[in-house]
Amino acid sequence: MFNCYNHTKSAALLIKWGLSFLICFTAVISVQAQSYVPEWKDSRIKVKSDIAIQAYSFDLKEVQLLESPFKQAMQVDAAYLLSIEPDRLLSGFRSHSGLKPKGKLYEGWESSGLAGHTLGHYLSAISLHYASTREPEFLKRINYIVAELNECQLARKTGYVGAIPKEDTIWAEVAKGDIRSRGFDLNGGWSPWYTVHKVMAGLLDAYLYGHNTQALKICQGMANWTGETIKNLDDDQLQKMLLCEYGGMPETLTNLYAITGNKKYLDLSYKFYDKRILDPLAQKQDILPGKHSNTQIPKIIASARRYELTGDKKDQTIANFFWEIITDHHSYATGGNSNYEYLSEPDKLNDRLTDNTTETCNTYNMLKLTRHLFAVAPSAALMDYYEKALYNHILASQNHADGMMCYFVSLRMGGKKEYSTPFDTFTCCVGSGMENHVKYNESIYFRGADGSLYINLFIPSVLNWKEKGVTVKQESNLPASDHITFTVNAIKPTIFAIRIRKPKWSGNANIRINGKLQQLKPDMQGYFVLTHKWGKNDKIELNTPENIYTEAMPDNANRRAIFYGPVLLAGILGNTEPDPLKGVPVFVTNETNPNNWLQMVDKKQLNFRTVNISRPDEVKLIPFNQTKNEYYSVYWDVFTPEAWAVQQKAYDEQKKKQQELEARTTDILRVGEMQPERDHNFSGENATTGEDHQKKWRSTENGGYLLYEMKVDANTQNTLINTYWGMDNRGRTFDILIDGVKLATEDLNQYKESRFYDISYIIPIELTKGKQKVTIKLLPKKDNSAGPVYGSRMVKN
Repeated sequence: MFNCYNHTKSAALLIKWGLSFLICFTAVISVQAQSYVPEWKDSRIKVKSDIAIQAYSFDLKEVQLLESPFKQAMQVDAAYLLSIEPDRLLSGFRSHSGLKPKGKLYEGWESSGLAGHTLGHYLSAISLHYASTREPEFLKRINYIVAELNECQLARKTGYVGAIPKEDTIWAEVAKGDIRSRGFDLNGGWSPWYTVHKVMAGLLDAYLYGHNTQALKICQGMANWTGETIKNLDDDQLQKMLLCEYGGMPETLTNLYAITGNKKYLDLSYKFYDKRILDPLAQKQDILPGKHSNTQIPKIIASARRYELTGDKKDQTIANFFWEIITDHHSYATGGNSNYEYLSEPDKLNDRLTDNTTETCNTYNMLKLTRHLFAVAPSAALMDYYEKALYNHILASQNHADGMMCYFVSLRMGGKKEYSTPFDTFTCCVGSGMENHVKYNESIYFRGADGSLYINLFIPSVLNWKEKGVTVKQESNLPASDHITFTVNAIKPTIFAIRIRKPKWSGNANIRINGKLQQLKPDMQGYFVLTHKWGKNDKIELNTPENIYTEAMPDNANRRAIFYGPVLLAGILGNTEPDPLKGVPVFVTNETNPNNWLQMVDKKQLNFRTVNISRPDEVKLIPFNQTKNEYYSVYWDVFTPEAWAVQQKAYDEQKKKQQELEARTTDILRVGEMQPERDHNFSGENATTGEDHQKKWRSTENGGYLLYEMKVDANTQNTLINTYWGMDNRGRTFDILIDGVKLATEDLNQYKESRFYDISYIIPIELTKGKQKVTIKLLPKKDNSAGPVYGSRMVKN
C-alpha cells in the first residue's frame, strides 16, 4: 500500500515556512474545473472556442509570486493544506463503496449532509498549488487521492463515487422521476448535485493541473453516471430537480466536453439549465432580489464558458447582464455581495450590514466569472472589480497567522470576523477558501490574442513567458508605495505591446520607459499601451498616485466607506464589543474632502488616524485585509455639525424611551444563558441555540417547541415583547401560546431588514388576572421552526 503521509518530511516543509502546526494533511475545495479559462494553443483542449478569445490566461507555472501579503497568504494556506489528512477526507467515499476506511471522518460539514464536498475542493487546491510550485508533496497527494477514488469507483461499478448520506436512495428516486425538491433539499439530501460537482471539478483540476489522466477517466465515469441517472426525466421533472442548489454541474460538464470532444457532455450541461433564473436574465430582467446568491453564480459561469465554446448569444447576455447587476447594484465596498447569503433589492444595502454579510464563496465565484468575461472582452473595468474584491474580500477573509478562513466577512458597524477551525468546520467557504489563497497568480497577467501582454494586477511577481522568450519582473509595495517597476528581459529583441491597466482609483498616472516619460493616455479598454522593441533589462516605471476617497452606500449618501488606493480601510475599535451607550464612532464635519479627515501615521504599515472629526473618540484605521480578531467598522455615518445636533437629540430620545421601558418591565429572559434559563424554567423539544449579532438565540429544529415562564403583573394588562432578527429566509412560522391559549401566530419572514425587531404581543387581561407568572410556549407550524428568538421581555402597560 502506497503511503504518502511522511510526517517528518511534511514537518520539515512547515519549519521551512516558519510555521509549527502538527502535520497531517490538507483539505481544499474547488467548484468547477475551478479556474480554467482559455489558454493559448492549449493542447489539452480538443474543442476550440467558437468565438475569438481576446485575452488568454497564462499557465500557473509561468507566474511566480514575489514577497508580498499575497505570497504570505499563499504560504500559510499551503501549510494548512499539508495539515489535512487525505484518508480522513476519503473516509466516507471508501465506506460508501463497501471498502474499509483508512481514517476517521472529519467533523463539521464533512460529518453532515454535504459530506464529500471538501475532498473536491481539496483536490483542486493542491492541484492549483502544484501547478504553481511543482512541489512534489502536492503531486503525491493528488495521485494518492485519485488512486483511492478510482478504487471506490471500481467497487461501486456504476461510475459514481460519493460520500453523501442516503445517496443511493436519493439517486434511485431521482432516476425514477420521484422528485421532491426545495432550495437546499433534494429528496431528503442536502444539495447532493452540489457535492457531485465538487468531486468532478476536483478531478478535472487534478487532470488539468496535476496531469493525472486517471482523474479524467474517473470524472468521465461520473458524468456518464449523471447522464444515466437523469436520462428519463422530462423537462418539468428536470426543472423541479433544479430548484435545489446544484453548484457548477453545467460548467464542469461543458469543460469535460471541451477536453474530450464528446458532445454528449455539452448536451448534458443543458439539462442543468435553470429556466426560472436564466431565462429572465437572458431578457435582462433583474429577478435576483430574494435569491440565494451563490446558488446562482455558478449557473452564470456555465453560461460564460458555454459562450466561449459555442458562441451562443443567449449565454453571452446572461453572463454580462448578471455581472453588471451584481457588481453595480448588489455589492458592498469589499466587492462582496449578499446578506445571510441572499440578495436584496438592487441598491438597498444600508440596512443590511450584519455579521453575516458577504459570503466568501460568492466572491470566489464572481472572480471566476470576471476572468471568463475578460478573456472575451478585456477591459480595465473588469479588473478594477477583480482587484477590489481580491484585496478587500478574498485577502481579508484569511487569518494570516494560521490560514483559517471566514464563511461570512462581517460588515456590521462594530463587528468582527469569525474564522474556521482547522479540522472541525469544513464549510463551503473553507473549501473555496483553500483554493482562494493558492491562486493569486492566475490573473496578474493575460496574453493578448495579438501577442500583447496585459498587466492587470500590481502584485509583485515574475512572468516567464516561454513562448515569447520574455520575462517580466514586477516589483512594488502597493499600496504603501505608488511606484511600480517592471523589468523586461527578452532573449532576443522583440517588438510587442505591453498593456498596463490604469486603475480606477489612481490619479494622473505616468509611465517611463528606461527613464523617459511617455506621453500616453489610456486606450478604449482603459489600458496604457506601450509598444516597444524590448531587449535586456528594459525598465518600465509606473507611478499611480493614491488618495483617500470614499464610497457611499447606494441608498444612504451619508454612510461611507473609506479607501486608500486599492484598499478599504477599517477603523479599529478594540478587543471588546463597542459600548452600546456610546455606539460606533461617527464622523462630524463640514469638510467634504476625505483627505482632510485622516492623518497618515505610518506610511509603511498604512496606519491612519482621524483628525478632529470622530465622535466620541478619534479612530485608528488600517487596511481591512490586515484586521484579525479585533472589532472594527468599515462604514461610517458622516454628519454635518447641524445634522449631528439633530441626531444627538434622536439618540437622547431613544435612551429616554429605553429608560421608560425598563421602568415598566416585569421580567426579562436572556435566552441561551444558563442561569436566566433556569430561573425561567426553560425547556423545549428539538431546541437549539447559537449566537449571532453579538446576542444569543434559541430556536427549534424539525418541529419541537420552546417553553418558559415569565412573571406578570396580576393587576393590569401585560405585553410580551420578543426580539427577532429580520431577513431569515427560512420556514419560521410559529404560534405563541400563553398558558396553553394561542395569543398570536408569527412569521419571521415578514421582517425584511437585517436588524433586530422588538415585536409586542398584548396579552388579554383575563389570561394574567390573579397570576404571578405565565408559561410561554413557541410552537412551530408544520415543516417550520420556532424562532430564533433573541430575548423575551414582559412589561406592564
